[in-house]
Amino acid sequence: MEKLHLPATFFVITGGIPGSKYHGKFIGRQVKDIIAETATVPTNDENFLERCSAAGYLGYKGTITYVTKAAGMYDNPKRKAQAYKLMDSLYKKVRHGDFQQGYQPCDEYLQEKGSTWDDFRRDAKLGYEFASHSITHASMPGLDSVNIAYELEKSKEEMRNQMGERYTFSTEVPYGYENERVMKIAYKIYPALRNRMPEPWLTELDRPSKKTPAVNDKDYVRWQRECNTHAPLPLMKSWVDTAVARRDTWLVLVIHGVQGLGYEALPDTLLDTYFHYIKAKQKDLWIATFGDVTKYMREREAATVKNSAGRGKITVTLDHSLDKSMYYIPLTLKTYVSSAWKKATIRQGMHVEHADVTRDDKGSYVTYKADPGPEKVILSGSSI
Repeated sequence: MEKLHLPATFFVITGGIPGSKYHGKFIGRQVKDIIAETATVPTNDENFLERCSAAGYLGYKGTITYVTKAAGMYDNPKRKAQAYKLMDSLYKKVRHGDFQQGYQPCDEYLQEKGSTWDDFRRDAKLGYEFASHSITHASMPGLDSVNIAYELEKSKEEMRNQMGERYTFSTEVPYGYENERVMKIAYKIYPALRNRMPEPWLTELDRPSKKTPAVNDKDYVRWQRECNTHAPLPLMKSWVDTAVARRDTWLVLVIHGVQGLGYEALPDTLLDTYFHYIKAKQKDLWIATFGDVTKYMREREAATVKNSAGRGKITVTLDHSLDKSMYYIPLTLKTYVSSAWKKATIRQGMHVEHADVTRDDKGSYVTYKADPGPEKVILSGSSI
């Protein structure tokens, strides 16, 4: 990606990086009291979230896999009873001393070994975006509200402390969950979620969706596809081709592993081929980070454009109603100009660019980038 100058977003599990301030923990009652209670009170809808939240921090190795499985079951209303039984099984084994003492996080957390904040800061200077993926890659449908908030809020604070404010814009809730309760909490902490963004002007097609962007009645469609061992290269290429053919499609490619490391890891040779294919289409695509695309779309939806002409020039005013400290991505404008113009000069403050004039059914026009705000854009043309 660096060789091809392809931007990307890396969602980081913050707790396992050396130097991090915040690590995984359970917020709530003493775990010994919870363990003792399980001997007489079966797991039910009233106590499941507390027990599942605490399960990874009981002082024993191997319990985190029960949390992940139980949370997945609990996320499905038809399997909640199975989640309760799994919790009862776990705590029974804990009471009987069937686990080795200690703490063992999930594999995703452990696989970050070798990564450093210095690495991330170096790569951020190359244009890559870094964002939160929680503290421990917790399976959040199985956590209560306090522990969900801890995982997301403190991971965000870690990103702010280590990387800076601009890297606190988005998060990916682990395992790709779209659990409504979890989403509501996450929305209050982050401006954007990789999992889901219910904008009124955006159609969402998440990774499990079998639909394509073919029918879309909104301004944009966010089409999320996962590059993994079950997706052959021709299929992955077809996703890119679809994005090229359409003007409303935001293709979000999700990659969890490379060269044997991570979930559904792909060979580096395959990814190299794929990235070259994407790069070859660059003139027909805007390839950008998750945050930049989100900001661009929101700015466009919130933007107002006003034109006025006089003395051979066109003055364009571009603005939007969003927080400009967060939403600062230049927008692409299309302005119709005099049919006598062959070339145009576009000035905004100290920035000057030149563009050829193009024609369509409505007349002559020019496209260019402009920064929303008080600085007006001045277009002038020449017939040469």
